[in-house]
Amino acid sequence: MLTNELGTTGAVMEQPIASPATTTVAKTSRTETLHKPESGASKQSKIYIDGEFFDEANAKISVFDHGLLYGDGVFEGIRFYGGRVFRLDEHLERLWDSARSICIEIPMSRTEMTEAVLETIRKNDLRDGYIRLVVTRGIGNLGLNPVQCKRPSVIIIVTTIALYPEEVYRTGLNVVTCATRRMSAAALNPAVKSLSYLNNVMARIEANLAGAGEALMLNDTGNVAECTADNIFVTKRGQIFTPPITAGALRGITRSVVFDIAAELGMKIVEQEITRHDVYIADECFLTGTAAELIPVIRVDGRTIGNGQPGAITTRMIARFRELTRQTGTPVFR
Repeated sequence: MLTNELGTTGAVMEQPIASPATTTVAKTSRTETLHKPESGASKQSKIYIDGEFFDEANAKISVFDHGLLYGDGVFEGIRFYGGRVFRLDEHLERLWDSARSICIEIPMSRTEMTEAVLETIRKNDLRDGYIRLVVTRGIGNLGLNPVQCKRPSVIIIVTTIALYPEEVYRTGLNVVTCATRRMSAAALNPAVKSLSYLNNVMARIEANLAGAGEALMLNDTGNVAECTADNIFVTKRGQIFTPPITAGALRGITRSVVFDIAAELGMKIVEQEITRHDVYIADECFLTGTAAELIPVIRVDGRTIGNGQPGAITTRMIARFRELTRQTGTPVFR
């Protein structure tokens, strides 16, 4: 029986919990809000589809697109702050990697894609917001075989997003473990950011039913993989831990930013298998994702994390992350 660096053993796993705790705790369910970019009441956002811009009312794809019929495609969610797109090159690299893995050839160069993203933001006259970049397999027939899809489609949507109320970033999130397991890499590698997100959606439904802000997903071995839309970090005695990519976690862009910040602050991050017990006894816990950014967790499965408030390491990470989002990125406006 091996003891990990958190000082715990992994011999016996508890069964996942998907019901709300019996303690009298205020529920912190996610209030995901997508706002239409508008300066006037009647202004419609401009959507990019295959080289053209459409008002949202006229932005349409074929019902025979395999992205719709089968979830056959890849996507990226990207943030921009103060007229700068944060980590755009890293997002595009992951998009191309995902597409290559599932044999989709993106019908434009990275330079062309970069310009398309920036021009879509300009068309919508936004300085802060969220980009959904989608590449579908394209139009085929009702059969599964992708050989019928002759040309992939590229869709770029720009909007604003508020995944959680600002108060939750100050007070922390309530999380439950869900019964839905993270899909095995032998079935679909989590490194592929696929349009097929049903695994995550089912876990998200469990979080909603439990009145929680997020759901912790375990892998087939019973160890922590990630949350429905976020990577997870815990701290113990000043050291930071996160599950390895091999545990079933997406190689998150914000996750990689946390590694950079930790190195800058002289902190070490250890990638190792983490159990729910490790999460329960952590001094601090926080989640990372492009939409969620960095958000503290103060309760998991009814157990209070640390002293029940966002910790010092988490607070420093959030502060530095917000500095980076305002100081770095690909300029939108020339």
